[in-house]
Amino acid sequence: MSANAAVTSAEVKTTTDSSNMLNTDHPFWQIIRTVPDFPKVGIDFYDITPLLRSHINAVIDEMLAVLPKGLLDEVDCLGAVEARGFVFASLLAGRLGKGMILLRKPGKLPPPVANKAYALEYGKDTLEMQNNLPPERVLLVDDILATGGTLMTAYELCESAQHTVVGALVLLDLVALHGEFPVPIYTVLKA
Repeated sequence: MSANAAVTSAEVKTTTDSSNMLNTDHPFWQIIRTVPDFPKVGIDFYDITPLLRSHINAVIDEMLAVLPKGLLDEVDCLGAVEARGFVFASLLAGRLGKGMILLRKPGKLPPPVANKAYALEYGKDTLEMQNNLPPERVLLVDDILATGGTLMTAYELCESAQHTVVGALVLLDLVALHGEFPVPIYTVLKA
């Protein structure tokens, strides 16, 4: 999901690697705001915007720390997923000296574009990307992985444009809401 995340029932877990090791003491959980019964009764909404206001360098440090050694040597560019994926990917790209591919809402990129519709928790949406770019090895970047529709669509668009997706990097993974992915998911926090 491209904004804040919602989850109906999940045990709060955090990790600094791709295992399921519990780590509920991660300091980011003290900063993330949980809004009960939003956007509807029974949903807990994880608001990560406080991290963006005053802890962005620590967030980027943690995101880089969860990547396996040597993975970034295989990455040509970052696939930035609208909207907050742009924030994280831009900061990461600046630090790493890597370029970006934008995965955007319809009508925001000049043609030619490829697009794909997908289901969200509360409706439908579409992602687009330029489809005339030379093939590259891409690491997808987004803020929160919930049901996986947006990230899977980003993966499929990149692959259909002859890019090779080597993995996805997210700040928060709501593991109970999605199934398996065709590439590794690297995350700082799990819930």
